[in-house]
Amino acid sequence: MNLDRRQLLLATGASAALTALPLRAAQASADVRAQALMDAIAEEYLLRSPESATGLGIDTGARAGLKARSSDRSSAGRLHSAAWTKSALDRLRAVDTAALSPGIRTDIEVATTAYATAIDGFAFPYGAVAVGGWRNGPYVVAQNMGAYLDVPKFLDATHKVATKADADAYLSRLAAFADNLDGETERLRDARGRGVIASDVLMDKTLASIKMTREGPAKDWLIVESLARRTKTIPGDWGARAEKIATADVAPALDRQIAELELHRKAANADAGVWKFKDGPDYYAWTLRAATTTRMTPEEVHAMGQEELKSLQGEMDGILKTLGYTNGSVGERMTGLGKDPRFQFAAGDAGRAEIMAMIQATIADVRTRLPRAFGAPVKGIVEVKRIAIAEQEGAPLAYGGAGTIDGSVPGRFWINLKDPALHTKYSLPTLTFHESIPGHVWQGEYAQKLPLLRSLMGFSAMGEGWALYAEQLGNELGVYDDDPVGRLGYLQSIAFRACRLVVDTGLHTKRWTRDYAIDWFARTNGSSVGEVTSEVDRYCAWPGQACGYKIGHSEINRLRTKAQADLGTRYDFKAFNDAVVGGGGVPLTVLAGNIDRWMVTRRG
Repeated sequence: MNLDRRQLLLATGASAALTALPLRAAQASADVRAQALMDAIAEEYLLRSPESATGLGIDTGARAGLKARSSDRSSAGRLHSAAWTKSALDRLRAVDTAALSPGIRTDIEVATTAYATAIDGFAFPYGAVAVGGWRNGPYVVAQNMGAYLDVPKFLDATHKVATKADADAYLSRLAAFADNLDGETERLRDARGRGVIASDVLMDKTLASIKMTREGPAKDWLIVESLARRTKTIPGDWGARAEKIATADVAPALDRQIAELELHRKAANADAGVWKFKDGPDYYAWTLRAATTTRMTPEEVHAMGQEELKSLQGEMDGILKTLGYTNGSVGERMTGLGKDPRFQFAAGDAGRAEIMAMIQATIADVRTRLPRAFGAPVKGIVEVKRIAIAEQEGAPLAYGGAGTIDGSVPGRFWINLKDPALHTKYSLPTLTFHESIPGHVWQGEYAQKLPLLRSLMGFSAMGEGWALYAEQLGNELGVYDDDPVGRLGYLQSIAFRACRLVVDTGLHTKRWTRDYAIDWFARTNGSSVGEVTSEVDRYCAWPGQACGYKIGHSEINRLRTKAQADLGTRYDFKAFNDAVVGGGGVPLTVLAGNIDRWMVTRRG
């Protein structure tokens, strides 16, 4: 029988399709098994970190019991977390990824990378290890982390109180607050025995913050006032019950932790970097890898920061000259710009009100521009809140993130209003894009569309790299077309992250002192001393974390340039942005693979 070419193609195509049916069925079966494993691991994770369920708004139905539970912050809790993480990693590594569809394969790769990184962190017998997260640090308690800060803020801003059951769950978590504190105090005692002690300045800030949490009668504490305020329509004397727990249990636990921290303070010195630890170089290498999801060495990171800074300040130099700022370094001229009364907010509460109003106006404006940058936009539900006074001394200028999956709790843009002089009118729009939309709040809503295990994970390089890219989008969407000073604020913000690469590695590998780091940072970038002081102290408490920002941002731009060159007329700005943010939090190597696959689909 003779077959023409068309018949031959049809016949062979049909034969291939028949052959592919078992393969597709096998892949579907493998996908189902892999997804079931990831779902099981996610549920196990929530049992260990029930606050995550509340944060996502999924502590309902079968998970309702999680609302009354808290994480175990003790040494035993850390050991159990390490053992569970190893078990989860073993199960993930047993999956044959070659048999999976691309999407499920990516999910497994992301989870495996996150859990393997955490296991490496648990090998160090001290500090905080974020399983599938970014909040790693050598100190159990510091000026920017610890139950004394985390629990009151969480109970007030994240734990919903709408029913009697919610209020009862709040009280259960309040009672656990004392156990949280004592668990950390036990670990602080162990860390002191190992010589893992924060610097004298960090200890002073930490003690000042925790004493602020402790001061005054318990009835005035946020953990008591918040429940009393939110249960006015719920029968029961909730405020009195909360006050009783705070007085009988929480206050003594705070006192015990303060006493231990005072011992740390006596043993502390001025050494700021982790180089001072016996295994400091190895520890810093791990934190740098965890933050950047790369194998870059401290020397490479340091050099990258200097190169990026030189390029950015070259552009800033031209703009400054057009504005009449011609004398001195770029940093010196930006310092002068920051002191110009035209760009400063008023002092005190009047300035705080100006800042909040400007943030709201900026968010409203950028909403109108975002359809030009995204083909599949999310809602971008965001609430702007002031960082608590007890936290603001050790906090950064701002931070943000998404709310619950159902939108009942909005995403939050937390702004530090300790002193309005920390902010300038030309820098605030860029900060707003970073923390709210299209930055962290925006990004978080995309991540919540992913499988639960993926929603529970984050990577600094991707998360913060995207937030810097969000700042860039503000510029590309024309926000600064008629505002050269605003564009300087944007460029200074990007340069700020380049400086972080230099300062973080300087502190932890080149033995920079805190004072030198602050002076170099302020002088080089033209940022205020007040702003960079809290920044430098943050790098001391979270080694490596600050390096993820610029490295992630540069990688997103590298991939965009590659896509533009490879796709030519088939490149689409909105589709590229959708592909990057829609992939959720991933290591940078996985991001590159995601974009490579996206380019294949664009070629058709």
